[in-house]
Amino acid sequence: MTDLSHIRNFCIIAHIDHGKSTLADRLIQECGAVTDREFHDQLLDSMELERERGITIKSNTITLDYTAADGEHYKLNLIDTPGHVDFSHEVRRSLMSCEGALLLIDAAQGVEAQTVANLYLAVEHELDMLPVINKIDLPAADPERVREQIDEDLGLDPFEAVLTSAKVGTGVPELLESIVEKLPAPTGEADAPLQALIFDADYDAYRGAIMLVRIVNGTLKSGESIRLMHTDAEYIVEELGLVRLKREKGKSLSAGEVGYVIAGIKSVSDIEIGDTITGVVEPAEEPLPGYVPAKPVVFSSIFPMQSDQYVDLGKALDKLKLNDASLTFTKDSSSALGFCYRCGFLGLLHLDIVQERLSREYDLSLLLTAPSVQYRITTMDGETNVVENPSEYPDPGSIEHVEEPFIKASILMPDRYLGSVMELLRDNRAAEIGFDYLAVGRVEMKAGLPLAEVLFDFYDRLKSTTQGYGSFDYEMLDYRRADLVKVDILVNAERVDALAILVHRDKARGRAMHACEQLEKTIPRQQFKIPIQGSIGRDIIARKTINAVRKDVTAKCYGGDITRKRKLLEKQKKGKERMRTFGSVAIPQEAFLAVLRSDPDD
Repeated sequence: MTDLSHIRNFCIIAHIDHGKSTLADRLIQECGAVTDREFHDQLLDSMELERERGITIKSNTITLDYTAADGEHYKLNLIDTPGHVDFSHEVRRSLMSCEGALLLIDAAQGVEAQTVANLYLAVEHELDMLPVINKIDLPAADPERVREQIDEDLGLDPFEAVLTSAKVGTGVPELLESIVEKLPAPTGEADAPLQALIFDADYDAYRGAIMLVRIVNGTLKSGESIRLMHTDAEYIVEELGLVRLKREKGKSLSAGEVGYVIAGIKSVSDIEIGDTITGVVEPAEEPLPGYVPAKPVVFSSIFPMQSDQYVDLGKALDKLKLNDASLTFTKDSSSALGFCYRCGFLGLLHLDIVQERLSREYDLSLLLTAPSVQYRITTMDGETNVVENPSEYPDPGSIEHVEEPFIKASILMPDRYLGSVMELLRDNRAAEIGFDYLAVGRVEMKAGLPLAEVLFDFYDRLKSTTQGYGSFDYEMLDYRRADLVKVDILVNAERVDALAILVHRDKARGRAMHACEQLEKTIPRQQFKIPIQGSIGRDIIARKTINAVRKDVTAKCYGGDITRKRKLLEKQKKGKERMRTFGSVAIPQEAFLAVLRSDPDD
């Protein structure tokens, strides 16, 4: 059993791309947890997707053995966390198992939006913080300016900040000494009734659910009977141990330690992140304070491309939710596309990652509807409803006002793109545009933007406008009034529910025209004309027509009186009128795909 005073549980938190994963690599190397032969970059980024994109998606844990300068041996439990705002729930879960945090700040870019957001999260969990100024080897590095920002913007002691370069390894030994000296040891009693917090979990096809736990009080032993306090289910511990680069089997975990537990839990729904594990023989009186689930801000319906994959999709979402607690989903259906799941995400990157993981890890072909946000609708009788699905939109006559979510967007770019980016922001209804010069030739632009405008093609257009040099990050701001309308798409005068969208009035015609054009290209021609219309209520705002397949009924007439040809043409015309009256149009799935996937501003 390790002495509590020789354990340090800490995580690395920072803004996106400030070097968390690289610093974690250096700490692992410095502690000798990996040989030079086994080492590769982003050691803790276990997903292929993370290494491909160069971002951290999942928090990852590792236990390191460190011998301090005074000869004392320490056990360091390190958690590497994501920096992107879409994965802030991962940071929140990691903080629950720690006493301290390394707040990493880029020596060139200084304090950023997520730096401040993560600081508040750490304060909320009463963590001790050690500021670390990274990337001091960069030509544009200005550690003294960053020290001032640490003092002014974060309210931390600037002289405690450790100067490092994770890329070349400068300052890493000093950082390890600071971790041991300045971050607190965990508290807890090894002899008390067992209380272990489940702060993360994974699913293994052969072993079932693998829980990552922080032992707060008591000791957990292999073969012991345990109870999950929220679900009241009982299990026997099959295996437990520490998380090194691979799982290291042990006999017990005691207060203050972080490790993994396998207890033969077959069903994913039996575990809840934030639940408390206690003993069956000597249970704890009450559970630990749980994990508050994150509220989704972007919504989309996920349809399987083959209807027989619907059950597989449900199982895959269940397993993914165990690994990603912020994903929410409910069963839904559409008259056009069949059964689906209505899913909630924390942002566009989160949506993109979930779709990618479902495709790669579970081999599913999927169709996602156009993403939407939650609108607050206040009716004439004073009731406020939250609506994110066009099918739930009330009668416009009963609405007093509508509010839409706004984000605070932060864009980093070279200053030569300032004018074109400002024009892009104005096209997307930006408010309160401002900018700061961070270094020579580098600008940070901030603006309030409606979240709904960012959902479609804003990021792609920003990348093309800045030739790939612009980086985009955002945080939720507030709700503001908006002139919102519901655009219906009619095919042969019949509404298609699956294609209805909620959009700002200024963008309504463009979106409706886009849908009509895509349907015109993909719906096969019939024996009669097919009108495709976009409407707001009874007002038609866009229209395209698919012309009828025309058979040449006069081909057999040669010479003779013109009246004979006219009679045949009139007869054909009446037949087409009758067909149009009774004919219904089958819309192929490719048509839905074209509307949902194509760029709305083509």
